[in-house]
Amino acid sequence: MKPNRRKFLQQLAIGSGAVAIGLPTFANENAPSDQELEAALNLGNSSQRFNMSGYAAPKIDKVRVGIIGLGMRGPGAVSRLSYIEGVEIKALCDKLPARATAAQKYLTDKGLPKAKEYSGEDGWKEMIEKEDLDLVYICTPWHYHTPMAVYAMEHGKHAATEVPAALTLEDCWKLVETSEKTRKHCMMLENCCYDFFEMLTLNMARNGMFGELIHAEGAYIHNLLGLNFDKNGYADMWRLKENINYNGNLYPTHGLGPIAQCLNINRGDKMDYLVSMSTNDFHMAHEAEERAKKDDFYKQFVGKNYRGNMNTTTIRTAKGKTMMLQHDVTSPRIYSRIHLLSGTKGFASKWPEPERISFGEEWVTEDGLKKLYDTYSPPIIKHVGEIGKKIGGHGGMDFIMDWRLIDCLRNGLPLDQNVYDAASWSCIVPLSKKSVSKKSGSVDVPDFTRGSWASNAPVSLTLDGGGNTTVRSVK
Repeated sequence: MKPNRRKFLQQLAIGSGAVAIGLPTFANENAPSDQELEAALNLGNSSQRFNMSGYAAPKIDKVRVGIIGLGMRGPGAVSRLSYIEGVEIKALCDKLPARATAAQKYLTDKGLPKAKEYSGEDGWKEMIEKEDLDLVYICTPWHYHTPMAVYAMEHGKHAATEVPAALTLEDCWKLVETSEKTRKHCMMLENCCYDFFEMLTLNMARNGMFGELIHAEGAYIHNLLGLNFDKNGYADMWRLKENINYNGNLYPTHGLGPIAQCLNINRGDKMDYLVSMSTNDFHMAHEAEERAKKDDFYKQFVGKNYRGNMNTTTIRTAKGKTMMLQHDVTSPRIYSRIHLLSGTKGFASKWPEPERISFGEEWVTEDGLKKLYDTYSPPIIKHVGEIGKKIGGHGGMDFIMDWRLIDCLRNGLPLDQNVYDAASWSCIVPLSKKSVSKKSGSVDVPDFTRGSWASNAPVSLTLDGGGNTTVRSVK
């Protein structure tokens, strides 16, 4: 383990609570050492500073937002948030000035005030320091998520970050310690939790329709081989670089988030330990070689240590449930997040399509599935689901997520995903790599709630006290 990482965890283990903003950490750096894992687990046995699960921050009538990262995901966030009443986008930041300027169009097209623009390598720090913001919304490459979220919270702002929220155990604990210390929310923007079938099955599980859930599965199976190798795609080829020398589940949260909520992870149960296994690489090295034959740009990616195309990680919970996660972004397969729930009374599976539910050995009919949607779609879906489909963002789930975040902040409600979810869902990245490096040996999952998981209330599926945040006209 690198000396600075060891020192950090030792400081936390003895209760110093010191949190430093270091350089961003890439997922493809070393897997956590045994000492780091031990330190992380020891932190789980220490006292919780303040329980952020169920915490309702003071109401904010108008949520002033600063958005960092305006490449792939940021412009969509600007557009979606511009539709929500009670939001003022006060600042836009990107390393490239032209991106911040281009994002202004989403505001000016709707007659909204122009935001202050920030750019450059440290523009995000300047924005956080200077602007009077309530929420910092982070849409940058992964390795910036933790330093930006920590910096925002330390400067009195709530933080919302794209996934994963952290890439190392050290960063997971940084998020937890800072959120508890500052009592500022740190929400990982796991938009898949707000997809329509996922919300339906969460409410059905809450109502006992599947009986006792025994097993659940999630995945991120998405052929990104061409996009990852596209030099006009991700800035500086950052996503491809994350895959080099990485052997584990690099992007677990889209599949994990929704099933973790169904199993009440961190709210009545917790992940106990995991085992992980990967295939060899059968695609990336070959792709680099083929492209390098036609374009010298790709020679820098030839001969690199590309690792596993498909990773499978299994998790056992404290209450004896199991979860299976898969990650494959190179194989020519149909897109799938799986989203499978298996209980003592019923079964559900979304991907590959079509989505299906059974309460025995036959699938519910199409009419039966429609009745389940009509009966068990939670209030948030009935309230803004159709509007979300019109505004867009992965079929509407991005907008539903943003609306729910703003509505909770405006009405002083606990968030659906808190810092413990951000940490525990993200820690699968380094822990899966550690398990693979140990010939699929079992690795304990730290308890970021420090024991409060046993009494934390499940995610609320009502709109009690909220639901009054309106949406600007949608054509």
